[in-house]
Amino acid sequence: MSQINKLKIFNDPIYGFITIPNALIYDLIQHPYFQRLRRISQMGLSYLVYPGANHTRFHHALGCMHLMQKAVEVLRFKGISISAEEENALYIAILLHDIGHGPFSHAMEKSIVEDVHHEEISLLFMNQLNVEFKGQLSLAIQVFRGEYNRKFMLQLISSQLDMDRMDYLKRDSFYSGVAEGNVNSERLIQMMNVADDHLVIEEKGVYSVEKFLMSRRLMYWQAYLHKTSLVAELILTKVLKRAKELTLKGAQLPCSEPLKFFLNHKITLGDFDEKTLDLFSQLDDFDIISALKAWQSQEDFILSSLSKMIVNRDLPKIKLTNEKVELDDLIPLKERFASENGITLTETNYFIFKGKIKNQAYSKAAEPIRILKKDKTIEDVIEASDQLNLKSLSKLVTKYYTCFPKQLL
Repeated sequence: MSQINKLKIFNDPIYGFITIPNALIYDLIQHPYFQRLRRISQMGLSYLVYPGANHTRFHHALGCMHLMQKAVEVLRFKGISISAEEENALYIAILLHDIGHGPFSHAMEKSIVEDVHHEEISLLFMNQLNVEFKGQLSLAIQVFRGEYNRKFMLQLISSQLDMDRMDYLKRDSFYSGVAEGNVNSERLIQMMNVADDHLVIEEKGVYSVEKFLMSRRLMYWQAYLHKTSLVAELILTKVLKRAKELTLKGAQLPCSEPLKFFLNHKITLGDFDEKTLDLFSQLDDFDIISALKAWQSQEDFILSSLSKMIVNRDLPKIKLTNEKVELDDLIPLKERFASENGITLTETNYFIFKGKIKNQAYSKAAEPIRILKKDKTIEDVIEASDQLNLKSLSKLVTKYYTCFPKQLL
C-alpha cells in the first residue's frame, strides 16, 4: 500500500503557502474535531455587516500555526534553544487553541451551555485527542495550560501579543475589508526575542507594537463590536435561550440531534463526559442556521419572530450611548410592545433590553508587552513608547446600548 504524502501545503490568501511540518500535525488537521472548524465562522454573524467576512476558524488556526513556525525560526536564529519536541508542542497548542469554539463563536457560551468557556472545551478536546494519539499531545497541553517551565512559550500562544491575535487581526481585516486592522505580523515576529524567560520585542519594533495595539482597538469598534454585529449576536443568544426554555417545557422543536441534546439538558463543565463532547463536536453553524430556518414557522411568537430577524437580517434597532441607561426608561416601550403583540411584560425582555460593551486595547492588569531596550533593560511598552495615545489605549472604554424593535420608533 502506498504511503500517503502528509507534508502538504495550503494556499492561504494572506501568507501564501502554509506548510504542514510533520505527519502528526497532518493527522490532527485531518481529525473530525479539527475539520469541524471549517463549519464554524471566525467572525460569527459579522457577515451581516461585512459580506466578505465568511472565513472560518479552520483558516485562522492554520494561519496561527504558520506564524508560530516563523516565530520559532526567528527565535532559534537569535540563539534561543527550542527542542524539536518543544517546537512541535507549540505548533499543536496554537493549532488547537480554538478547537472548543461552538457555532457562531460566542453565542453558545451564553445560551446552550451554562457558562462553559470555549478554552475549557478546547482543553477537553485536547485531552481526548491525547488519548487517541497515545500521549503525543502531553507537552502541548502542558504549555497550553501554562504549566511548562518556559514562560515565553505560553506567551507565544496566549498573551497581549500572541500568534492568535496577530493572525485574527490581519485575517479579519482582510476578509471584512476593515483596513485599519491590518497589522504587520511579519515585522512583529522579526522583532521578537526572549529575555529572562519572557517574550520581548526589541526596541526598534516599538512602533510596530503601537500600530498593532491601535489596530486592535479600531477592529473592536469597527468590526467585533460593530452595533449590527452586536445586536445580531444578542438576538441569536436569545433565540437559543427561548428554544431551550420551550424544549425544557416539553415542546418538540425541529432541529438536528446534537442541538436537540443541548436544548434538552442543562450542561455545565462538569457534565462534559465523552458522549457530551462527541455531541458538541457534531455541532456547527449549519445546525443553527437550519434550526433558525425551521423555527421561523413555529407557533411561538417569540421564537419565530427572533428567528426571522436573523434569517432575513431584519434586526432590532440598537442605540449606543456613553451614559448608563436606566431600566425605567424601557418600561413605556415594553408596555406598548406587550399590548400590540399579546405577550407578557416579562416576555418583552426578548425584544427590548439593555447592556454594555467594553473595549480595552491594552490591559495594565495583564502580563505586559515587554520592550527590550538597547541597554538590555526591559520596559513595559507604555513606558517605552513616546506615543501619548498608548496610555489612553490602556483605558477601559465602556458604552451602553439599548435594543428595541424598529416598529417602536
